[in-house]
Amino acid sequence: MKNITRVQTGLRLETRLLKTMKGLAEYLDMSVAELIEGMALHAFEGKAPFSEATLLKIAALKSVYDLDLTAEDSHRLMEDPA
Repeated sequence: MKNITRVQTGLRLETRLLKTMKGLAEYLDMSVAELIEGMALHAFEGKAPFSEATLLKIAALKSVYDLDLTAEDSHRLMEDPA
């Protein structure tokens, strides 16, 4: 194990994306923060963060939460003015 220091941060995420991530974190028995850390560390090394079984679970959760966003959408999102 490596000793680290974590800082509190405020993230704004798309609602359905966050619901899907919360469901996945619960399924994997970890916090959303740990999920994000793992995804970022994998991405920084060009590695896929999830197994085929986990990808199937993600697909199911995306269906439950009507998440239709894809990686192609990541730079084309616009927040509704409220």
